[in-house]
Amino acid sequence: MATTATDTLDYSVLPDLPADVFTAPLQKPAHVGDDWIEPEQKQYSSAEDAIWNDLFGRQMDVLPGRAASAFMAGLEKLDLGRGGVPEFKAMSEELNALTGWSVVPVPMLIPDHVFFWHLANRRFPAGNFIRTRETFDYIQEPDVFHDVFGHVPMLTDPVFADYMQEYGRAGWKAMRYNRLKALGSLYWYTVEFGLIEEAPNDLRAYGAGILSGPTEVVFATEAQSPNRIMLNVDRVMRTDYVISDLQPTYFVIESFSDLYRQTVERDFDRLYRNISPAFTYANSAVIDVDNVVHRGTQEYLLRGGRGSGAQPI
Repeated sequence: MATTATDTLDYSVLPDLPADVFTAPLQKPAHVGDDWIEPEQKQYSSAEDAIWNDLFGRQMDVLPGRAASAFMAGLEKLDLGRGGVPEFKAMSEELNALTGWSVVPVPMLIPDHVFFWHLANRRFPAGNFIRTRETFDYIQEPDVFHDVFGHVPMLTDPVFADYMQEYGRAGWKAMRYNRLKALGSLYWYTVEFGLIEEAPNDLRAYGAGILSGPTEVVFATEAQSPNRIMLNVDRVMRTDYVISDLQPTYFVIESFSDLYRQTVERDFDRLYRNISPAFTYANSAVIDVDNVVHRGTQEYLLRGGRGSGAQPI
């Protein structure tokens, strides 16, 4: 993500998406502008607040000892368990005082270049809706619980907060090289599904995709099935991932300073020039350059994963 003088950009201006960049086509709702920010946060009903409270309680039964210390500290700093869906304005004031970040409501998944732009300006886009009781255990599109509970506490950590801003800025370079898929893999294996080694034999989750689901937090930190491999940025950006099931592989960092050093200080120009548009490694692969913490049995994957009813062991 390292930049040079020629990479200097005005991050206050929403960038244009080049016509030849491969990205998912998304239909912008008529009531939002080019920034995709909702005019105001949704007013949640008592039933929806109860869903938040139940989701929060369920996670707090499994996170102690498995969630990163920085995440648990962030929950406390923002008091996200005070009851009901947090009010973004008040939460943003508290977060801004800590690390200069804010949270803005968006209607759905937003285009990559808009997402990068918000991160580059220390704004985190959060879904302006919450799942139903019928989709309590699994939703395909991130809702306010995933986005706020899963992501926002980590933004209270100064080093991780800086990493997220630099990730947004890195999106510009990835778009120039048409390598958004590779950069997305880095996001997936760090921000969404990252593990941190807080002490010898003490792996904890800091990724929002792990922290917002009760099954994955136990699976990621304790199960025998998945691989756990120390983070290598070049390798991760060549690695496929699973969207709708538990991950066959998790990548581990030594510290958030280590994550920042490996990514923000990495000059990606040469990598982007040589990396394939398609992934090189399967999501279950262990290769010769890997520093393996735990080589998984892959039993869950080999038995067919969620669709087969396999146990996440």
